[in-house]
Amino acid sequence: MRTPWITIPIAALLVVGCANWVKLDEGAENIRLVGSGEVANCDRIGQTTASVRERVGAYQRRPGRVEEELANLARNSALEIGGDTIVADGPVDDGRQRFIVYRCLR
Repeated sequence: MRTPWITIPIAALLVVGCANWVKLDEGAENIRLVGSGEVANCDRIGQTTASVRERVGAYQRRPGRVEEELANLARNSALEIGGDTIVADGPVDDGRQRFIVYRCLR
């Protein structure tokens, strides 16, 4: 029995939709993502802008997956500059989001 030609593209889209493309660097799992009200006693040390693709071809990626990957990229960036906490500075806009990086833990 032959596999219909449409099966392969559908399978590829399912894999793309489920894939987590952004992995945390070692140590970045300890970077906290918090709300702006939780950084009153912290030092702001910088900012970072993360971006990922919201669409892959005709496929619209799930918003929750996009947000997770943006936060992972921001955590990786915060780790590089010595931060331990990030706060989203606005909503996701066309696959981009800005984060403020803080050093809170002493």
